[in-house]
Amino acid sequence: MDAAEATQIDWFALAPELAVLATALLVLLVELFLYGQRKRFVNPLAVVGVLVALGLVVALAVDGSDRAAFGEMFVADSYALAFKGLFLSVALFVLLISYRYFAEIRTFQGEYYFLILSAFIGMMLMPSARDFVMLFVALELVSIPGFIMAGLRKFDPRSNEGAMKFLIIGILSASTLLFGLSIVYAFTGTTSLAGTAAALTDVTREPLLLVGTLFVLVGFGFKVSAVPFHFWAPDTYEGAPIPVAAFLSVASKAAGFAGLLQVSFVAFEPLSDAWAPVVAVIAVLTMTLGNVTALAQRNVVRLLAYSSVAHAGYMLVPFALVRPGEAALNSSALSAVLVYLFAYAVMNIGAFAVVTAVARRHPGRHLDDYAGLGQRSPGMAGSLTLFLLSLGGTPPLVGFFAKVAIFAAAVEAGQADQAGGYVLAVAVVVNTVISVSYYLRVAGRMWMSEPTDTAPVQPGYALGFAVGGLAVLTVGLGVLAPLVTHVADQAVIAAGG
Repeated sequence: MDAAEATQIDWFALAPELAVLATALLVLLVELFLYGQRKRFVNPLAVVGVLVALGLVVALAVDGSDRAAFGEMFVADSYALAFKGLFLSVALFVLLISYRYFAEIRTFQGEYYFLILSAFIGMMLMPSARDFVMLFVALELVSIPGFIMAGLRKFDPRSNEGAMKFLIIGILSASTLLFGLSIVYAFTGTTSLAGTAAALTDVTREPLLLVGTLFVLVGFGFKVSAVPFHFWAPDTYEGAPIPVAAFLSVASKAAGFAGLLQVSFVAFEPLSDAWAPVVAVIAVLTMTLGNVTALAQRNVVRLLAYSSVAHAGYMLVPFALVRPGEAALNSSALSAVLVYLFAYAVMNIGAFAVVTAVARRHPGRHLDDYAGLGQRSPGMAGSLTLFLLSLGGTPPLVGFFAKVAIFAAAVEAGQADQAGGYVLAVAVVVNTVISVSYYLRVAGRMWMSEPTDTAPVQPGYALGFAVGGLAVLTVGLGVLAPLVTHVADQAVIAAGG
């Protein structure tokens, strides 16, 4: 590739990211000239910008051609567009559940919307990155705004503690990731993901190379809150504003997995027989510890935080199934991760949306605050029950089909003489049963306990629309599960799986 080709930029490929960037800058500028209640109008402005970016993603998908920029360090193919559509949809719902929360506290509105839009730019860059340098920059563009947003409740000691833990662990994970990448680069001589994969098929498997590979995976383990790198998540989620907790649990985690998919299924696939067994152990520990710890929680946000840790364990299962040269099995595993990510985003952000509505009157977020919610706000209680049942894997909701996809990938690996696949499949089933107990405990408190507060929950139009839309998607995507699977399969084909 000559210098002219390396510097050539396809601006249409970058159009969604540029739209969100322009919106972030416009939000920050416009907010300077608004006072009092008028500051809330920056939220609709951000929503419009996200919708424009989503339209551009659709236009790229309709165009159908793979586009690249920066010497193919950035690629806009079906794989990247599927993730961008997911991220922008999540952004839309996060903005909707943020409207009333930040309008009522009347502070940080310009800063918050600028930060969250900046984080979503990093998320959109992640699946398009085909180079370790761009992958790292995108990952930190997601993380750094998260450090700040987690501490926006600056007069709350829990927020300060959670933000500080998030910052320290984030710096540690970035350092670990960079150290691992430097070792891998020393052996391969390239930062390209495809070039790294090609080089790893020829180099000798030195112990230091395997250590560097594991360091990279550990760096991503911090980002997705996998055990034993999860301990920042519960405190950070509890201390952060609830819309920020929703962002961290869904969008930030999905971005981490988007990067981990690129690393595991592309760059490090030739060494997968060395690192996949380690990931298998981490996956079982993550889903088990997350579910068992969630059983003891009385704070709903902490319960959802440990639930989020457990779901990270489910999503790690397909990573443990990757094997060198097994294209069919690897494609099945990659597709299972994508299906689960799509489903998890819908049902988990829906649960946080209802928690945001209830927390307006009960900021303590205690489980007892949900007693009798079905009597005073049946719509909110019904929606939360739907989300919780889906998170627990109840048919025919979307969460059930997501778990089936993970289970099927593990069984397929077991049938292909990977005995560990059967072990992982059993672990998924056992942990799903454990999780149902604490999800049903919350649902039972809403429908079978006497209310301690007779006032109905009043979510407002934006939050109410978000809850209703996510409830419809939780049911609709379950009924249309083959459509989700088809989108995931097309993304896998584009990724070369």
